[in-house]
This record gives sequence, C-alpha cells and structure tokens, in this order.
Amino acid sequence: MKPEEYARCDGLQLAALVKRGEVKIEELVACALAAIDHLNPTINAVIGQIDPREVAAQIAAVDLDAPFSGVPFLIKDLVLHMAGVRCDMGSRLIEGAYIPPADSDLMARFRRSGVITLGRTNVPEMGFNASTEPLLYGATRNPWNTAHSSGGSSGGSAAAVAAGMVPIAHANDGGGSIRIPASICGLVGLKPSRGRTPTGPDYADPLHGLGIEHIVSRSVRDTAAMLDAVEGPGVGDRYEIPRPAQPYLQAIATPPAKLRIAFSAAVDSHSAPAEAEVVRALETVAKVCAGLGHHVEEGRPVYDADGFHRANMICWASFCAAGIAATAQALGRAPSPENLETSLWANYQFGLTLKALDLEMADALMNQVCRSVGSFFTRHDLLLTPTIGVTPYNLGLLDANAPGLDAQRWYDHLFRHLPYTALFNMTGQPAISLPLGQSSNGLPIGIQVAGRFGDEATVLKLAAQLEQAMPWATRLPAVHVTRKG
Repeated sequence: MKPEEYARCDGLQLAALVKRGEVKIEELVACALAAIDHLNPTINAVIGQIDPREVAAQIAAVDLDAPFSGVPFLIKDLVLHMAGVRCDMGSRLIEGAYIPPADSDLMARFRRSGVITLGRTNVPEMGFNASTEPLLYGATRNPWNTAHSSGGSSGGSAAAVAAGMVPIAHANDGGGSIRIPASICGLVGLKPSRGRTPTGPDYADPLHGLGIEHIVSRSVRDTAAMLDAVEGPGVGDRYEIPRPAQPYLQAIATPPAKLRIAFSAAVDSHSAPAEAEVVRALETVAKVCAGLGHHVEEGRPVYDADGFHRANMICWASFCAAGIAATAQALGRAPSPENLETSLWANYQFGLTLKALDLEMADALMNQVCRSVGSFFTRHDLLLTPTIGVTPYNLGLLDANAPGLDAQRWYDHLFRHLPYTALFNMTGQPAISLPLGQSSNGLPIGIQVAGRFGDEATVLKLAAQLEQAMPWATRLPAVHVTRKG
C-alpha cells in the first residue's frame, strides 16, 4: 500500500481492506511508522513508540471480525494506560517512573476493537492546558501551520491524525480537550456523555465527573463505530448510563427527523467575544441546517455563569492537587517548582487550601447549572456554537510556565479564549466538534453540536448529515503524508 493511499482512508476503510485480504496489517503498520518517522520531527506529536515485539503480538492477536481490525492507533499519554508502556502525563514529576502493569478498562476495549497501538502522544502537563507544549517533551505543532498550537490537551493525538500518521487516536476531555484540538486541527472530536465510556479502574468520576474518554478521527462514522466498540459501564462503576437503542454506526445511516436546533455565539462576561470569522462560520452552518429541513433559531441556555466558573475552578484545582499529591507519594518524589510548571504548581498550592466544604459548595453550584441547562434541552434537541471563539492560535499564547501565574490568573486566561466547551463537561452532555468552517487563510474552524444527556445518537446523526452537506475529507493540512517534501 502506498503512503498516499493509506493516509486518505479512514479507519473503517483500512479495516475493510484488511478483512477482504487486499492489504496486510503489517503494511498498514509500516505506512504508519513511516509517516511518524517522516513527519514527527516537524510536528512532535508522538513522544514514544511501542516495542516492536509488542506490536507483533498485537498483530498476531487481531480478531478480523473486530470493527477496526489492523488499524494503526495511538494513545494519549494521560489517564488511559497500556500494560508495560510508560506514562509520563507530560510531567517532569512523573518522568520515567510509572510503567503500568495492566491495561486500563478503556485500553482493553480499544484492543478488542482491533486497533494496533503504535505509540503514545504528547500532552500538556497533566492535561491542564488547551495547548500542548509541556516542558518535558516540547511543543506539538499544528500540521496546518507549524507556528500554531495543535490545541490541548489531546493536541498530540489531534496533530497525528490530522497529519495522516493514523486515522484515529485516543483522546480525553475534561474541559474541551477532545473538541478544542479537533477544532484547531480540522478533525471530528466527540465528547460522549458522562458515563458512556469507561474510566476505570483508576477513576470513578475523573475531575469530579467532568472528564470523559474517546477518540479524535477524520470521519463521523469512525467516531460512531469506535463509540459502539467501547461504550458501556465498567466493572464496579457507581452507576450506569442507559445504553443506546441501536448501534451508533447503524443510527447515522438514517438522516435525523426534523430537529429543533438553537445556535449562539454569545459568551458570558468572563470571556472574549468570538471572532467575526468564527461567527460567520456558525451562521453558515445554521443556514445549512435550516436548508436540511430543521427548525433553527437563535438561542442559548441561561445559567449562573459566575457559579459555573467558581465550581469549575474548584473541581480542576482540587483534582490537580489530589493527583499530584497521590502521584508524588506513590513515586517517592516531592512536588516542587523544579518539577512542575508554574500553572501546575500554583494550582497544586491553591488546591491544598480547599476544604471539604468547598467541594460540597461546588457540587451544589454544578447541580444548579445542570438543571438550568437541562431545561433548555427540553425545548431544543441540539445547540450549535463555535467550538472555540478564535481561529487557531499561536504557540505561546497559553504558556503554562509563564512567570508569576497564580491559579486564578491561569484559569481566567484559559477560559477567556475558550468559553464554549467546558459547560458540557459540567452538565455531562454529549458534544462534538466538526470541521465545518475555514478561516480566510484556510485554517480550520470547528463548530460544536451539543445534545441532551445520553443522546449521542441525535448528535451523531446531525453530524453525519452535515458531513454529507459540507464535506471536509479533501481538506488537508500543509504537513501531511500526501504532501511531498
């Protein structure tokens, strides 16, 4: 198989070739590894490769009936872990000290989906940034323009998929970390509903329920098929989300019935207004939805924005502090400004000051936000917003190691630029970023589609309909397997 042929296929296309015997898994792996070797020095997406003996063992164990049999895959170096593969979480505090003895629940399901895991991707330190530029491994550059950020915290995975190294890669999302890099890198990025994908055995409700796991991809059908492969509760989970009525891949084969769709680019007083190009992209998508027969009107949920931000900051800082403290104790290492970036050290210090009462009050505020936003979705099926309010931003804009940062300044700096995604982490609702817009200089603009809690099917059905109406498959970044040089 030629590299150009490999890079133009989505995951299901590659798996179909394997199933029909038209290509060997070893050929796909060779294409992926060649792409990583060729492009990674430019974009720095992959920070470690899997031992070739482990790769061979994966190939030998592939089930040809699995949906993604033989498809090259990468894992994000955060939360999920693979037996025998080091996990640094982008932090000098952890560097080289943690090699998990077993797969996490989601990793085991990824294996059963048929993918061949070839390496791990770069992340900001402990995922606490919307740009992937940790001191430990350096910046991941955006394949569309290498002066720009690839987003975060799944920036390494997004850059690798956008460049054509692999068709799909693991990602996770606690405030937008799937959707933000998907938007910036021109990909499909679904944050499923809380509880839809497993986070065990290490976590019950990561980030106090804000965090959830899935992938980034280049097609809606890959996203749907992988959700079919990995969704469902894990052993010992505290509660179970209702299972889908039919497989998601089957659901997207049928266009949705007439939907009640709201759209809005408005932001709260904590955030900067969206750029004009981003607003125009949103309005274009709203018009397309109306042309597809849906009822479309301007509108957005009304909720206590101040309460949302107070609760969100407490959740992030307390989880950060607890994670750092537990990790340091387990590894026998002391947290310090020498092994934590400025923003992480500041949030660790702030998190240590929080009390149980603070978490109880944050939980009460989160409950109010969930009820308010949930009420809006009794009157609307879906909400369209920008994924982020700006076109792809330069590396350095979100410098997590800038001198003088305290916890509040870092939080405010992040959410001033990124006001749209974190709400749906708090409410637990499904939300997807789709590469439906382009800036005047050809950079991707993602549009977010959010739905009711537990209703990924409607989100994915509209996403598939928009993929047909506004196709993006032929748009390729400057750094891509198919580009010469």
